[in-house]
Amino acid sequence: MMKIEENIVNKVAKSGLLTLDLAIYAPKEEIVIYDIKDNLFQGLILREKEFRAFIKDHNWEQYQDKHVGIVCSADAIIPTWAYMLLTTQLKPFAKSIHFADKPRVLEALFNSAIAGIDFEAYKDQRVVVKGCGEIFIPESAFIEFTSRLLEVARSVMFGEPCSTVPVYKRKA
Repeated sequence: MMKIEENIVNKVAKSGLLTLDLAIYAPKEEIVIYDIKDNLFQGLILREKEFRAFIKDHNWEQYQDKHVGIVCSADAIIPTWAYMLLTTQLKPFAKSIHFADKPRVLEALFNSAIAGIDFEAYKDQRVVVKGCGEIFIPESAFIEFTSRLLEVARSVMFGEPCSTVPVYKRKA
C-alpha cells in the first residue's frame, strides 16, 4: 500500500484579505423606547401641569446606561418643550438619547461608531465586509462603512473570504 502525502493549503489565509464584521460596532447596552403617548390626556393632548408632575415622580433610574429613543406613536401634536423636559431627566442616566424609534436609534449608534474608526488602518488593503451574523446590522451601517472605506481601500468585497461579492476595486 502506498502512502500518499497531501499538503492542505489554506488559500484564504494566504490571500491577504482583511475580514471585518460590523457586528463589533453594535451597541452593547440595551435600547429602550419612551413613548410620550402614555402622557397624553385622552390620547390627544399633553397637559403641562400633569406632565411636569409625571416628570417629577417618574423613576428615571430605570434608564441607567441604556440608549433611549423618544417617540410619540399617537397622532398628536407634542410641544417641543416636552421632549426637552424628558431629555433633562434622562440625561443623568441614559447612555444616549435620541428622537427616534428602535431601528433609527440602532442606525445612529452604528453610524456614530463608524465615524470613530481610523480608516487609515485599511489603506491599500483588500477588505471583506462580513455579511452574515447573529446580530442585525442596519443597511445604513454598510453604506456608511463602505463610503468611508472607498477613500482608502484597494478593494472592497462583501460576504465571507471563501465566497465574496466584489463591490469595489480601485483602478490602477
